[in-house]
Parts: sequence; structure tokens; C-alpha cells
Amino acid sequence: QDFKPPAVPRPPGSSAFTPPAAFASAPSAMPRTPIVGGNWKCNPAKLADAQTLLGAWKEKAFDNSKVDVVICPTALHLPVVKADLEAMGMQACTQNISATGMGAFTGEWNVEHLKDMEIAWTLIGHSERRVKYGETDEVTATKLELCQKAGVKVIFCIGESLEERESGKTDEVNKRQLTAVLPKITNWDDIVIAYEPVWAIGTGKVATPDQAQETHASIREYLKTAVSAEVAEKVRIQYGGSVTPENCAELLAKQDIDGFLVGGASLKPTFMDIITACQGA
Repeated sequence: QDFKPPAVPRPPGSSAFTPPAAFASAPSAMPRTPIVGGNWKCNPAKLADAQTLLGAWKEKAFDNSKVDVVICPTALHLPVVKADLEAMGMQACTQNISATGMGAFTGEWNVEHLKDMEIAWTLIGHSERRVKYGETDEVTATKLELCQKAGVKVIFCIGESLEERESGKTDEVNKRQLTAVLPKITNWDDIVIAYEPVWAIGTGKVATPDQAQETHASIREYLKTAVSAEVAEKVRIQYGGSVTPENCAELLAKQDIDGFLVGGASLKPTFMDIITACQGA
């Protein structure tokens, strides 16, 4: 399938996506292991379908010493498929985590549950949580702080809407979403950042490799200033937004793209092609 990049104009004179040239082109001082996430969202409808998908994945092995793979099933499916995921060298990840602890919080699960169930990862701040369920920057900060204290690894999602991109506010939005959580992070080894332009999620539109690289490099430059050069260099930044086996290699070739957070394509057998492309990076 031939996906064309979206016709998203960059405002005249906008510098929101332009990192310093030296930083964007500098070779990585330390190799960053690629990481691929598969976010199933509220899919599939039946457990049997999830098990059939895992059966198809098993037919194509990958080297988990060269690429980390975390899969985010629905909360109901996760405990059932966890063992099969781990047998393939993948890790299980929840799609959300509570901002509260144990107690009278109907419908929630928290970091203590994850630790007890030996689930190492969770997503925080996905745009669908922010937009559809009113999750604020402050809430994401509370969730991330709880995860840091418990030793739960986090894929922290950031990204701008189409309106924000067209207004030249990509950099501003990403900085705002990161600034809220930076004071809560004490162990950067447990943090992965996923940059997901909201306008590219599930739309078939993909940021061009150059657009994605510019934004990733800008995020890394911001972390260099706000945290440290060491953290900026070592933290892994995924790209998310209509990633497919057909477009992943060109995106991954960019200096500051360290893997992907994949939605719809992670519900297909060919998701394994994205993983194997990353292990060769």
C-alpha cells in the first residue's frame, strides 16, 4: 500500500520543527537499542483472535538482543496472552495506569497490581487518553511519578494535533507535555518517549521521514537543555502514527528515531516485519 505524506503546510518562518543542524546530524555517541511497541487499543473483539494473531507471529522469529518489543493488549486479554508474548521474547505492557493507589477507585488498576502480576511496562499519556478521556498533563505527571517509585517502565506519549502543527506549535506542545513530567523522573532507564503526531494516528497519514527526524531531534535538544546531554543522548524516542512494514525502514534510518509505537499494524501478522526491520538497524 502506497501511503503519501500528508499535505500539512509548515507556517512561513516557523522554526518549531527545526533543531540545530549540528545536533541533528551528529552521530550517536552511544548506541540505542531500538524498541517497538504494539498498542492493540480496544482490539480484537475475541480472545481467540488475539491467540490466532500470536500464532502467526510465532512463525517469524526475531532477535530480542537487538530490539525490545512490548505489546499492549486489552486489560482483559493481557493476563491470558502474557505467557505467549514472553515465550516469543516480547514483554507485556498495559495501555493505562491509575493515578491513584489501592482503595475505593472503581475501574482502576495501579502500579501495585502491575508489580504483583510481573508486568514491567505501561503507556502513559496516549493522545486518545488525553483527548477522549480528559487526561491532563498534571495527571500524566502523577501517574509517571507512581511508576518511577515502583520501578515500572513507561512509554510516555507526546504529540500535537493537526491544528497545532499548522500553527507552528509542535515544539511548544511537546515541551509542555514533557515539562510536566520531567521533575518526576529519577530513573531515565525506565523511560521511553513516544512522539505521536495526533493527526497521523490511524489516519493513513505519516509524517515524512524528514518531518519526523526534525521533531525527534528537537525533542532530544530540549532534553539536553532541560535535563542533561547524557539523558538526551541515551533516551529512546519512538515514532508513532500509521507506521507500516512499507514505511518503517525509511523512518528508522533517521538518526533520532529509535523505533515505533504501532497501532493498527500491530494487529496483523506483518507486524513482525516491522520488528525484524528494527533489529537490523
